[in-house]
Amino acid sequence: MKIALMDSGIGLLAAAAAVRGLRPDAELVLSHDPDGMPWGPRTPQDVTARALAVARAAAEHRPVALIVACNTASVHALPALRAAFEPGLPVVGTVPAIKPAAAGGGRIAVWATPATTGSPYQRGLIADFGAGADVTEVPCPGLADAVEHADDEAIDKAVAAAAALTPRDVRALVLGCTHYELVRERIAAAVAPGTLLYGSAGAVATQALRRAGLEPDPEAAPAGPPAVLASGRDAELPRAALGYPEGLLLAMVGQPG
Repeated sequence: MKIALMDSGIGLLAAAAAVRGLRPDAELVLSHDPDGMPWGPRTPQDVTARALAVARAAAEHRPVALIVACNTASVHALPALRAAFEPGLPVVGTVPAIKPAAAGGGRIAVWATPATTGSPYQRGLIADFGAGADVTEVPCPGLADAVEHADDEAIDKAVAAAAALTPRDVRALVLGCTHYELVRERIAAAVAPGTLLYGSAGAVATQALRRAGLEPDPEAAPAGPPAVLASGRDAELPRAALGYPEGLLLAMVGQPG
């Protein structure tokens, strides 16, 4: 069986690696949009149109589930994607892990793109799932783009700037952009020691299997490397993806040891 993931760029790697961990035998289809990224500055209508095009390219491979591994697309395009593909193809969106982060009490922070920080969408999630916690929203200008290009200097600069805006007494930190999960160790090193980091990749992967009617089977024989689509064209994993353990994991599957 095939499981597809879509994003503007390589932010989908974290969820793809999580799916691989739960079902190594799943054939992955990674559909991204180098011609149109970044999606963050685009209008909601434009994001929806591009997301639908990327999703249609993935759907041609007949996956059993489609993961929208992008917070921006989940905010603006999820209803249109579900209208276009469900019930035949389950569509699983990505939501920042505010609920589990707030469940432990104490002060929390949410790192997100400038377009998402302070948005009605994120404020609504905090109101609905923040359990009354003291939540600090931290904009991270340039971080997603730096991660996308595996630009170490720019990553360190953006992480340091966001860490400076993060109260030192936060107990938990929510990674509100899928790209950030690829540099979670660098983020953990920049904030106060002991801060718990919450991403969405694991929960999204689990939900995709559930929607597809599949059980986890981490001992299954691994499938080959993923199929990659770049704005609808057959492609290979972007070179920048190989700068992260998740990308290397996907690239090396099925290769001789």
